[in-house]
Formats: sequence, C-alpha cells, structure tokens
Amino acid sequence: MLNKLKRWKNGISSSDLREKILKIKEQEIPSHIAIIMDGNGRWAKKRALPRVAGHHEGMKIVRKITTLANDLGVKTLTLYAFSTENWKRPKVEVDFLMKLPEEFLGTFLPELVEENVKVQMMGYKEMLPSHTRNAIEKAMSDTQNNTGLVLNFALNYGSRAEIIEGIKRVLNDCKSGIMNENDLDEGTFSSYLMTDGLKDPDLLIRTSGEIRLSNFMLWQLAYTEFWFTDVLWPDFSEEHFVEAIEEFQHRQRRFGGV
Repeated sequence: MLNKLKRWKNGISSSDLREKILKIKEQEIPSHIAIIMDGNGRWAKKRALPRVAGHHEGMKIVRKITTLANDLGVKTLTLYAFSTENWKRPKVEVDFLMKLPEEFLGTFLPELVEENVKVQMMGYKEMLPSHTRNAIEKAMSDTQNNTGLVLNFALNYGSRAEIIEGIKRVLNDCKSGIMNENDLDEGTFSSYLMTDGLKDPDLLIRTSGEIRLSNFMLWQLAYTEFWFTDVLWPDFSEEHFVEAIEEFQHRQRRFGGV
C-alpha cells in the first residue's frame, strides 16, 4: 500500500486529478473495464512517423493505465491488443506488434509481480510466434498466484470465432453426454467462452473516435456501458480514464428493467 501511495503521489502531478481520483473512489468503481486501444497508426501519421512508432508509444500508455486501474481497485482490465483480423496488416507492422508483448512484459513484469497483478490472455495463442507466446506464458506463470488486478490481454482474439468455438464445444459435450441441451442457458454458455471465470465488463472504453465494437466481446458486452472518445490511444491519459469512470458512475444501469 505504501508503494502504491508513493507512486500515486509522484506520478499524478495535477492536484485536480488527485481530487477527482479521491472522489470516484468514494463511489462504485467498475469491476471490469475493457478497452479497445485504437489510434496508434493515426497518431504516428499525424507526426510523419512510421505506424510502429505509434504502437510503441501506445505501449507506454498501457503501463500507465494498468497502474492506475490497479490503484483504483479495478478487478479486471481487458485490453484489445491484436484481433484475428489484424493479420491483414503489413507484415512489418504485424512483426513489430508481435514483439511488443516481449518488450512490455520484459520491463513491466517485475512491477506486475510486486503489485499482485495477475496476467491472463484470451485469444488463439497457438497461432502466435513462439517469442510472443513464450513472453505471455512466462508472465502468466510468474503471476498465476497473484490475487489482485487481472490484466487480461485479448491477443489474436475475435469474438465471432470465440462464439462459434463455444457452440462447437457445447455440441460435443451434448453428444458425449457431458451435458444435456435442456440445461443450456446464458450462464452455462458463458463458461464455454474465453472469459470463463471473469465478470462481464461493466465499462467499455474505445479511443480514436471510432464508434464500433470491431468483433470484440460481442457476447460479454450485452449490458456494458460504452464510453467513446476522439482521443488517440497514445494521447490517452489518466485524466481520460478517470473521466470515463466518472461518467460510468453517473449512469443508471437497469439491465432491461425500469
């Protein structure tokens, strides 16, 4: 706790922001926040830089937001890092993106371990390059007993494929007698998805001004509150993160009721 307070005081320079953080901590903090981190390429283009420079800058924001989320008491932070459709991008860019987990976790992992953060991944790990897969697996292994924030990377993830795979598993279990089709309900089906064991997101944040889900957690976001911003991900700040939580706290969640 002392380390968190020290980092918080040193890292948050704005007194207004500190006051806002204290205020939102008095109310309900979203248990699970999901973020579509969009705009790295456009950020780089605006500065006449290669797209990979935007991705590298965006990695620094991941560290900053993860630290703040952990300090606020968020239980799960899911980050859309690479979709199943992103393989269509230029090979140079894809190769760079596949190196980022190794670089990010290579420097940030000791702090994640110290701060009791648990690293998880959802997506098709077997299709990733070995160096990417090894970095993720090491982080998951080193933090598997941690009980704090779950830092869940959606890497080579696509929601439609996830749902189809879940349906196939349900059919196989019905055929083998493991389950009866009459017992299938929303809760049971959720256990066949990659987020099994995680609460559905309370808040979804998407940066860069795009207003779409891009094949991200289509089942899990049924009653999630959405917050969109024109800010590009490398420019996304702690102030923006707090602003999203503030708006969440002012919304009334009815879940279909009145």
